[in-house]
Amino acid sequence: MLHINEYRSIVGNQVIDELYILAEKLKGFSITNVNSTAMGGGVAEILNRMIPLMRNLGLSVFWEVIKGDDVFFDITKKIHNGLHGVEVSITRQEFKHFLEINQKNSEDFKNWADIMYIHDPQPIGLVKKRKQFKNKWIWRCHIDFSKPQRDIWLFLKKFIEKYDASVFSAPAFSRRLSIPQVLVAPSIDPLSDKNKELEQGFIDSVLSRFGIDKDKPIITQVSRFDYLKDPVGVIKAYRLVKKYTDCQLVLAGGGAKDDPEGQKVLKEVMDEAEADKDIFVLLLPSDSNLEINALQRASSVILQKSLKEGFGLTVCEGLWKEKPVIAGAVGGIPLQIAHKYSGILTYTVEGTAYWIKHLLHEPEYAKILGQHGKQHVKNNFLITRHIQDYLLLFLSLFNRDDEVNL
Repeated sequence: MLHINEYRSIVGNQVIDELYILAEKLKGFSITNVNSTAMGGGVAEILNRMIPLMRNLGLSVFWEVIKGDDVFFDITKKIHNGLHGVEVSITRQEFKHFLEINQKNSEDFKNWADIMYIHDPQPIGLVKKRKQFKNKWIWRCHIDFSKPQRDIWLFLKKFIEKYDASVFSAPAFSRRLSIPQVLVAPSIDPLSDKNKELEQGFIDSVLSRFGIDKDKPIITQVSRFDYLKDPVGVIKAYRLVKKYTDCQLVLAGGGAKDDPEGQKVLKEVMDEAEADKDIFVLLLPSDSNLEINALQRASSVILQKSLKEGFGLTVCEGLWKEKPVIAGAVGGIPLQIAHKYSGILTYTVEGTAYWIKHLLHEPEYAKILGQHGKQHVKNNFLITRHIQDYLLLFLSLFNRDDEVNL
């Protein structure tokens, strides 16, 4: 695992030195992150990279994953979709089961820290235990919260307002709450296997393994097989482009334990792709970071045609690799892309197809978009900035008369 000091060559000495100064003020305090899956999805990916780096800074940081049955994860998927504005129906019995699983996890849970950092709705009910501890609680939402289904929002709000603070990824997700709200954008790790520089020989070998022609333009979307990522819409956009430009489409992704819809969406994607030899639907294991990196670096255009999105880390990944990125103008994506400057924002299948065709025919413009995009990510969305935001948030929980000397 990389050490925090290895990031000095990317972000500079001052940034790393400031992290050490902030961390020193939190010495002696423990921090526990809680989410619903150890693999798959952006939250697990960020925690896997961030926690070792925070430990490098001398902090006592831990990570716990709640347990649940299939019914629980079916319910939490409904909650996820409902918060994104999709019309779903959750019964009283299902809400009851959701709370029972949270209660069971709280009974089995042992790592109660000075700061409990709870990620997303799945473990939100753990906060009921705070009465037993003199500690601080933060609820971190990684979901597009701009138009939540009302009954789900009201159910969650009762728990959110028991926390000391809430954290959202974009200003549009802010809600009317009685507790402080903090904006913290997610980040990528530039030195991870998914984002580090690769030798051309390795990139070529990955393309060869999957039967992808390196001499023909490649359009790629990397994401879970999820309705809200609109993989079928991506195929439709590709087919519009294919009428004018001979190209290939790669849809690469995996699944997550807390996403029970993945297999159903994957089947629909396979059916839509039919027998097109230039569409590559790749269901990759969770540890395929080097392969994903290679696919993105080999691409002519990278897509993230989300219909709803909490943030969309694959946008940052593409921009970091200086690739032209076309993405849905939803959720946290507009924070990453300034339209026609650091990427392209679209709303429809037809608009996505238009810009794919345009960028394939204007490689110099595509190159400029990629250059601007990488600089934007460097300035705003690297893991060192993310850690700094978290350390400042943790410090803000304490008053001057508390144990932390501000």
